[in-house]
Amino acid sequence: MKQSIKKIIARMLYFFSYIFSRKLSVKLSSLYNQLYSMWFLREFKAVGEGFLISYPLYLHGGKHIAIGDGFSCQNRLHIHAFEEVLGDKFTPEITIGNNVSIQHDCHIGAINKITIGNNVLMASKVYISDHFHGEITKDALFLPPAMRKLFSKGPVIIEDNVWLGEGVVVLPGVTIGENSIIGANAVVTKSIPRNSVAAGNPARIVREIE
Repeated sequence: MKQSIKKIIARMLYFFSYIFSRKLSVKLSSLYNQLYSMWFLREFKAVGEGFLISYPLYLHGGKHIAIGDGFSCQNRLHIHAFEEVLGDKFTPEITIGNNVSIQHDCHIGAINKITIGNNVLMASKVYISDHFHGEITKDALFLPPAMRKLFSKGPVIIEDNVWLGEGVVVLPGVTIGENSIIGANAVVTKSIPRNSVAAGNPARIVREIE
């Protein structure tokens, strides 16, 4: 009996796939994301034209985040500007330029300052932070990780035309120069000059583009 019901349901779903085609599904999803983007417009400090985000977006401290024209992001972007954590107050700032494209499952977090230039492309699972969760000191190590204070070694600056590959991590106090490419899964702990290709953990320059 159960097998018969499963077959009937399977046939019904197959039939409905002709009515609600994949093409129609994509159109409906696109329309939903346009509406979803409009709901978030007032959550940010500033937003340019052509703003498009995909559901879901995880936003905190939007009033400290300014975004330029032509911004797009795929599902599950986490973008956080923290004003206060564990009693410490901060003045965070995240600025994103024009024509920035962010793929799935990326995370941007600030207590200090993160600047992302124009025409920056981020692949999936990129992590950018201007702070650490706890200093590596004897006193800090006696605390549970969740109770350790946030601190920043300096702002993060990603200049124009930078491409961050899949799984890249950009740590505090780093500048990535314009036109640079950061290879997949690289961990950027020090600044990268313009026109460079960097890869590895920690990231090192493997090629300079003349």
